[in-house]
Amino acid sequence: MGGPRPLHPDGGLCVSRSLTLYEGATINTRVDRIRALLQALNPTDLEVIDDSALHAGHAGAAGGAGHFRVRIVSEQFRGLALLARHRLVYDTLASLMPEEIHALSIDARPTN
Repeated sequence: MGGPRPLHPDGGLCVSRSLTLYEGATINTRVDRIRALLQALNPTDLEVIDDSALHAGHAGAAGGAGHFRVRIVSEQFRGLALLARHRLVYDTLASLMPEEIHALSIDARPTN
């Protein structure tokens, strides 16, 4: 009964070092946590790449946060300018910044 709770009191997903999706199941990698949060945008295509190893020794990497590339296609981007699409992705991942994500490269496009 005292297991992990899937939602914060505000109704959002619980995010910490491991993301709890439902009782007894957690997501432990950063890529998986990013993918799980971006599901809120209902992507039709989603690719998350961890480029952290390419930045070893970089000041941002020293704190443990990673460098990631996200390519996401979603109908929610339709009609939005590039900057607005990026803001939507950043807002969706805000709970992981700056502790988990130091740098994020985004390719966000509406569905065809």
